[in-house]
Amino acid sequence: MSVIKNVKRVTTHTLYEMKKAGEKIAMLTAYDYSMARIVDAGGIDVILVGDSASNVMAGHETTLPITLDQMIYHASSVVRGVKRAFVVVDLPFGTYQGNSSLALASAIRIMKESGAHGVKLEGGSEVIESVKRILSAGVPVMGHLGLMPQSIYKFGTYTVRAKQEEEADKLLKDAELLTEAGCFSLVLEKIPASLASRVSRHIDIPTIGIGAGADTDGQVLVTHDMMGITSDFHPRFLRRYLQLFEDMQKAVESYVSDVRDCDFPNEKESY
Repeated sequence: MSVIKNVKRVTTHTLYEMKKAGEKIAMLTAYDYSMARIVDAGGIDVILVGDSASNVMAGHETTLPITLDQMIYHASSVVRGVKRAFVVVDLPFGTYQGNSSLALASAIRIMKESGAHGVKLEGGSEVIESVKRILSAGVPVMGHLGLMPQSIYKFGTYTVRAKQEEEADKLLKDAELLTEAGCFSLVLEKIPASLASRVSRHIDIPTIGIGAGADTDGQVLVTHDMMGITSDFHPRFLRRYLQLFEDMQKAVESYVSDVRDCDFPNEKESY
């Protein structure tokens, strides 16, 4: 493990230094205290309190329904479980688009009420005024380009973005725009690996990929997906490190059986 990764608390400066040194950044999601403790203890650099909580925690079809109050609740729980990682919180749909004053108020609420270290929002030129307004208050901002789940009804599909030259050129310009505005990092979701590589070489801030190839400065996955807690999501970019849905289901079945057979609790488990 390198000197950079031995820091007591990961900061935006740490992430810049990791990019400069060619060290890959590892990022995962967490939505509650217990999972945050596990992920943080595993050595993760950045924890994203993602609006994907709308899907994996609340069972919604998209990320759109989750509210700012709910995001703050999840973020507060995560922050209490973290000792080392940098905690970033998604600004949910409707809290920053088209209104920079609302965007600033939303970001300030997240920072003050949850204790998180930064916020993330989707989009480039369309939201640049909101990005600048949040940054003007000293709040670190992570950008997000490529597939943008909050715009799923506009896209109409979760397929790979920026395969055509026009969209790829806009993505590159948006990456430049977000970098110049002062974002500390940029998520690139589900775009061609060659384009992600080009963007990563072109801008000074760290890029974090998900379905964007190996040449980004780091990677992010939804923890529930990579641990196999979700069982019905199989994108090409996902590597499952465990199959917890199956293991946990078997454990529950064993518990049910032991209770019904009067095997639990036994004499040693009773007072």
